[in-house]
Amino acid sequence: MKILVSDPVSAAGVEILQKEFAVDVKLKLPPEELIKIIPEYDALVVRSETKVTKAVLAAADKLKAIGRAGVGVDNIDVEAATQKGIIVLNAPEGNTIAATEHTVAMMLALARNVPQAHQSMKEGKWERSKFMGVEMRGKTLGIFGLGRIGTGVAKRALAMEMEVLAYDPFISADHAKALDIELAEIDDILAKADFITLHLPLTPETKNLLNKEAFAKVKPGVRIINCARGGVVNELDLAEAVEAGIVAGAAIDVFEKEPVNPDNPLLKLDKVVVTPHLGASTAEAQVGVAVDVAHGIIAALRGEPVTTAVNMAPIPAHVLKVIKPYLDLAEKMGCLAVHLADGRINAVDIEYNGEISQVDTKMLTTALVKGLLNPILQESINYVNAPGVAKARGIKVKEIRSKEAVDFANLITVRVRTDKGEHRVAGTLFGQEGRIVLIDGYRVDVAAEGWLLIGPHINKPGMVGKVGTILGEANVNIAGMQVGRTETAGTNIMVMSIESDIPTPVMLKIKAVDGILGAKLVNFNAG
Repeated sequence: MKILVSDPVSAAGVEILQKEFAVDVKLKLPPEELIKIIPEYDALVVRSETKVTKAVLAAADKLKAIGRAGVGVDNIDVEAATQKGIIVLNAPEGNTIAATEHTVAMMLALARNVPQAHQSMKEGKWERSKFMGVEMRGKTLGIFGLGRIGTGVAKRALAMEMEVLAYDPFISADHAKALDIELAEIDDILAKADFITLHLPLTPETKNLLNKEAFAKVKPGVRIINCARGGVVNELDLAEAVEAGIVAGAAIDVFEKEPVNPDNPLLKLDKVVVTPHLGASTAEAQVGVAVDVAHGIIAALRGEPVTTAVNMAPIPAHVLKVIKPYLDLAEKMGCLAVHLADGRINAVDIEYNGEISQVDTKMLTTALVKGLLNPILQESINYVNAPGVAKARGIKVKEIRSKEAVDFANLITVRVRTDKGEHRVAGTLFGQEGRIVLIDGYRVDVAAEGWLLIGPHINKPGMVGKVGTILGEANVNIAGMQVGRTETAGTNIMVMSIESDIPTPVMLKIKAVDGILGAKLVNFNAG
């Protein structure tokens, strides 16, 4: 596999990638050149300079992953990537400390007029009274967005004895209370905050969040800090609010258009502190995001779940720790179930019993659907596009969870319903090894690996011997075998672990044996 790095990233990240794959570093590519060469690559690593447009993605025949060495993915058409099953991942933690500290630095510089005083002294002046500041202690800080950076800013503000209000509709009151933060609505923060800092992504809902209407509601003399994304604050409206004295000052690190237009009115106001998007610009952060995105790219190319993918649900570390040993098992259960199924698949029910039912199992369900679809579809199915492909094909996927243990401490059961009937597979872990423990009502103990020959048959003497003879004559070795009654009266099922593939002519011979009711060969290594 080949990886293209098209923006400057730390050598530490590139070196990690080079240990696993072939890597080309080609910087400042014109759009037409990127479109020309992108078909060669399986993964792309960018920062903010490269624009990964719909046209680029349309040409990306092999692309499986795009890694953004940073947080924002505004320069990537995520929707188009998702439609093609391309994982888009970022590095949200690598620059958390850098962005947090820069926000606090901007807040302090704003409160104490540090840049203005510095420039005045450089010009040979001594203007102590002109640059009178305000203290942070006792002031109210309003935070919009209580993610990693917002939370980091809150902790530092509390250390400076500030009161902290925060707006974040996805954070529970209990979580905020544990951090000594009071949750509040937007209008409450506008009315009460002495400082407001934004830590939100740019979305249709957050664009121009602070605008003329919002500035009409703020506490007079408020100070605004934006080290998040350009466009969250309406720059023209902010400039007018500063000039009118409604806003005492602002500290802005990000702009709607970057590099910023020299005519931007914020650049002309003495009460506005500006920096050229320096939030992540520390040596440590650049290494951190490069290393994080490299590990994410490697995981994506290996077909493993990517915890920092932005076009699939993120997985908290404590949840991943629980479900990770089951991911491979779930995918192989899907693979087995689809091989058993005859006819068009209409619905898939996945039931989780025992302790595993107490965590978020969406990723396990996605893994199972991925295993189900991969053997039957030409397109590549992965953790990003599996749910969408199932939905587009009219397959209803349902999760069922029960704390009650059924025979095992943890059990996953999948029922696949087709227009010709239903098939059932159950699996669990023995230690860290995934085992299939149920096939269509027949209790088994089968390792989910290699090749599996499944042969439902009429219950009469000689059936196993006939199949064994055919395999022996074809030099196919049987590693293990189980036989038992099925739920259908008068029938048994043989399950054989096979050490190699069974050629098609040999499979046809097995299926032609009188009494065999549709033998199936499952290759757990496929897909």
